[in-house]
Amino acid sequence: MNACLAVDVMGGDHGPRETLPACRALLDRHPQVRVMLVGQPEAMQAELLRQRLFDHPRASVVAASEVVAMDDPVEVALRRKKDSSMRRAIELVKDGSAQACVSSGNTGALMAVARYLLKTLPGIDRPAIATYLPNAVGGSTLMLDLGANVDCEAEHLLQFAVMGTAFAAAGGHANPRVGLLNVGEEVIKGSEMIKRAGDLLRQAHAEGRLNFIGNVEGDDIFKGVADIVVCDGFVGNVALKTTEGVARMLSGMMREEFTRNLGTRLLALAVLPLLARFRRRVDPGRYNGAALLGLRGLVFKSHGAADAFGFEQALERAYEAAQGGVVQEIERILATLHPRDPSPAPDGEQRVH
Repeated sequence: MNACLAVDVMGGDHGPRETLPACRALLDRHPQVRVMLVGQPEAMQAELLRQRLFDHPRASVVAASEVVAMDDPVEVALRRKKDSSMRRAIELVKDGSAQACVSSGNTGALMAVARYLLKTLPGIDRPAIATYLPNAVGGSTLMLDLGANVDCEAEHLLQFAVMGTAFAAAGGHANPRVGLLNVGEEVIKGSEMIKRAGDLLRQAHAEGRLNFIGNVEGDDIFKGVADIVVCDGFVGNVALKTTEGVARMLSGMMREEFTRNLGTRLLALAVLPLLARFRRRVDPGRYNGAALLGLRGLVFKSHGAADAFGFEQALERAYEAAQGGVVQEIERILATLHPRDPSPAPDGEQRVH
């Protein structure tokens, strides 16, 4: 299946300097992909010449006169900058010219513009931000929501599980295991909202719609116990930032020990291959590319400070999702779900929505 990506070349801290080489690498790796480079033509052309990147038959330029800055308020991106590279890239997904959009731009602006233009899928109340985190068994765990929704209801967590299942399946996880993040594994633990979410997820599992394995705790995210972990955006964002902070701290500690004295330098040299593998495993750049799931089109957010390697990973995730038909799979699973209210009706029977 051929796929076309609309890329906001101007977004993020570095703009064309990092996004253009990443696009070129993707084109070289995948002979079926096409890329639409959205941005200010003069800036792109200057960078292409500087880096000696030549024209590619599967790349085209889409002009946009404006750029959404990293500190622009959402209102500016949504109502004033209507010819921004971010908005134009999302519009290409809306009109079917591209199957996914990738941007390093302002997260709040990207979510607002994407939701305004694409709208949510039937059965989805709120889009969610999802990304992969490394785990101890050599793979990765998909986690959502990571900040789009700080105040959730139980039905939203069920929807997150559906979206995560479709996304993980597109990445090669057959029948992915879903865990609900909680303060303990026991069914009786957690807030009323979490307990109700657990009831809805168990019902979906009993009906064969989802592979729900129960509650998981914070350390289970990195054990590889579940392929998908669902939570509200407040908890998810805290977990993500903590993970990134720990990775940077460990990397700094390794550099410090390597330079401290002769003894530690010799020891470090002996275990250098192991340290190098560890740094690659926890490098946030390898897991760059968060999906805005639940929209009528695919939108991916790259870290604003991502270099060419990191942005390329976001492009890879977008291409993978486009190839895997994530939006269509979310719609398919949603069509089979009939969440039941676990509280008893007056006559003792279950309420059915």
